[in-house]
Amino acid sequence: MAKHDPSASRDNFRSKWGFKLACIGSAVGMGNIWLFPSRMSQYGATFLIPYFLFVALIASTGVIGEMAFGRAAAGGPMIAFAAAAERRTDRRNWGEALGLVPVLGSLAMAIGYSVVVGWLLKYAVGAFTGSVLSRDGVDAFSALFTETASSWGNTAWQVVAMVLTLLIMAFGIASGIEKANKVMMPLFFLLFLGLAVYIATLPGASEGYRYLFVLDPAGLLDPYVWVYALGQAFFSLSIAGNGTLIYGSYLPKTEDVPRAARTVAVFDTMAALLAAVVIIPAMATAGQTLDQSGPGLLFIFLPNLFDTMPGGTVIMAVFFVAALSAGLTSLINLFEAPTATLQERLGLSRLQAVAVIGAVGLAVGLSIQGIVSDWMDVCSIYACPVGALLAAVFFFWIYGEEDCLAQVNLARQKPLGGWFYPLAKYGFCGVTVFVLILGALLGGIG
Repeated sequence: MAKHDPSASRDNFRSKWGFKLACIGSAVGMGNIWLFPSRMSQYGATFLIPYFLFVALIASTGVIGEMAFGRAAAGGPMIAFAAAAERRTDRRNWGEALGLVPVLGSLAMAIGYSVVVGWLLKYAVGAFTGSVLSRDGVDAFSALFTETASSWGNTAWQVVAMVLTLLIMAFGIASGIEKANKVMMPLFFLLFLGLAVYIATLPGASEGYRYLFVLDPAGLLDPYVWVYALGQAFFSLSIAGNGTLIYGSYLPKTEDVPRAARTVAVFDTMAALLAAVVIIPAMATAGQTLDQSGPGLLFIFLPNLFDTMPGGTVIMAVFFVAALSAGLTSLINLFEAPTATLQERLGLSRLQAVAVIGAVGLAVGLSIQGIVSDWMDVCSIYACPVGALLAAVFFFWIYGEEDCLAQVNLARQKPLGGWFYPLAKYGFCGVTVFVLILGALLGGIG
């Protein structure tokens, strides 16, 4: 198979903030909205201490590594792994074979995520038409979601969501993905900020804030606080050997990768905190505590809550438009790695690659509607950590310290300190192994 030429002309991000917003869009997703608030509700502000520590660790090692690795290879996981393998052993084939693992993991995760984005689209449109809010109590909302999440229960909306995703991707990196993220990511933050301000004006919201900012140092002795903080940080930062790596491959040599990684981590954390500041006080206005997470929180309990609030129709519409923005940007990123792989390895045009991936994604996605929860569990527990570990090993162990540091420090006025390489090589890789083991033992940690 012919060697990949990194100097070949490729579609790239046209601006630094375009790249950063795309990476933020890949990181900000359902984990920020339907999982982080429930962790905060369960452990209070105590959860933030280990969470911030793990975000700092992963962003300053793993995120930097995947961005720099992709840019160095000017290609996706198969190209990047093959380049590293060739440097160490003069043979590319084994690197290409292992590079297929995160690509398939990304495709599998994207297929499951497309089902969720279909739900989000249905509820976002239903908030405007009133079809979703015309329910009577939590049991009615539960029945609606049960019907939606059943086999072939949301086919039309899922097809529309996929078509919208594929249309954005078909326009390419600069004209499609970058432009879409420049709209959807600012929209997400503005809408959630508006929700936070509105919720603050409602009676009873103060109880939620009081709980949010109570710090109990004794809570740090609970090992599950650390385990779930690790899982939340790891999965929220979109480390899986594919999404961040492929976006990095479209990055110009003039971009300061560590600075970009820091920006992504800051905004991803802001998104999670914004979701908590909206959802937990909102529950408090109804005299309720947040004891649900996942789809049940997003599609049953929150719509039921919005239905009882002043201006509930508007609030629900704003909330689901924001959530849909986060879902679409994440879905685009997940589909990008397999799409780029078809272009790189089979020589397909952008439109042909998008069409093939779209056809596979839609066919499988529609077929797994009724089992998507189990499907996503397998992807998050095994595929994501394995992909992240492979990318880390190839870049920090196989690529070599000198070449690794050269790529990481490219375009930096001041190179990273001597702490970076050992922390990445041993600390981040070790943490990734822990995520894989703990996820398998506990049935998922993020």
